[in-house]
Amino acid sequence: MKALVIGAAGFVGGHLIRHLACECGFSVYATKLAHESLETPDAEIYNLDILDAEAVAELLEKIKPDQIYHLAAQSSVKLSWDKPQLTADINIKGTINVLEAVRNSGYSPEVLLVGSGEEYGYLKPEEIPVKEDTLLRAGNIYAATKACQGMLGEIYARAYGMNVIMVRAFNHIGPGQSDIFVISDFCRQVVMAELGKKEPVLSVGNLEAERDFTDVRDIVRAYSALMKDGKPGQTYNVGSGRAESIRSMLDRILKKSSVSIEVVQDSSRMRPSDVPSIAADITRIKEDTGWCPEIPIDSTIDDIMEYWRLKEKS
Repeated sequence: MKALVIGAAGFVGGHLIRHLACECGFSVYATKLAHESLETPDAEIYNLDILDAEAVAELLEKIKPDQIYHLAAQSSVKLSWDKPQLTADINIKGTINVLEAVRNSGYSPEVLLVGSGEEYGYLKPEEIPVKEDTLLRAGNIYAATKACQGMLGEIYARAYGMNVIMVRAFNHIGPGQSDIFVISDFCRQVVMAELGKKEPVLSVGNLEAERDFTDVRDIVRAYSALMKDGKPGQTYNVGSGRAESIRSMLDRILKKSSVSIEVVQDSSRMRPSDVPSIAADITRIKEDTGWCPEIPIDSTIDDIMEYWRLKEKS
């Protein structure tokens, strides 16, 4: 079996490549942008810009993968406010280029489109944990583009009989994640303070928001499980099934610090719009694939802290 991971230079890509190659025994091919770095012994690497439709089609013709994991995205909510046009181009136009390349390929690979729990937006208390058929009320630009991506996937699956599965992945965290994301950012700031590289002061934004956090290594297991047992044209939530506040996650991190840290709210870290609370109903993926998350959040935080300690010491 051949698997193609599009947009593999990001946080999830490396974890997914290792899972597919080492645990599933696949021949793995992966793409990155020309300026990105991706070094792995577990995949054959290609440069690809998904906004180049011809290049996408040529790569599919060359590899003819059995499975395509579409991870390429502008995935930062914060950056989507700063660069809405870039976010729309990558998340919508890029997805169309992938779907069109598959449609015109002459065969039927399985395609996984990775969306986000952010698509649900402002939820009523009675809607949490949120089911896949809940009305989408996107609360930010990133979420709106991902909602559009999911609708495109449904259309292509229905109109052309393509094997497309949609995922709404909730917040995933783990070692190797950029510090533009909140939990990794907290862990890095704490480690920098431990090493004496910064004052023992932690700058934070909104701590009251509640999110559904899952270890990235559980997330990639879910993706491969859906490729095996998911239903084409269907959308699946992937998360832990519970909401935890940013404040409680910060408290977990601070307890693991070897130094005393002062927490200071920074207005520049506040978003123009922030969804108060969200958690996934993961009944559908459990019933169809048997998947469920296994790694405790405290173990994940330990691994993130260790990642930053090793990185900042080097």
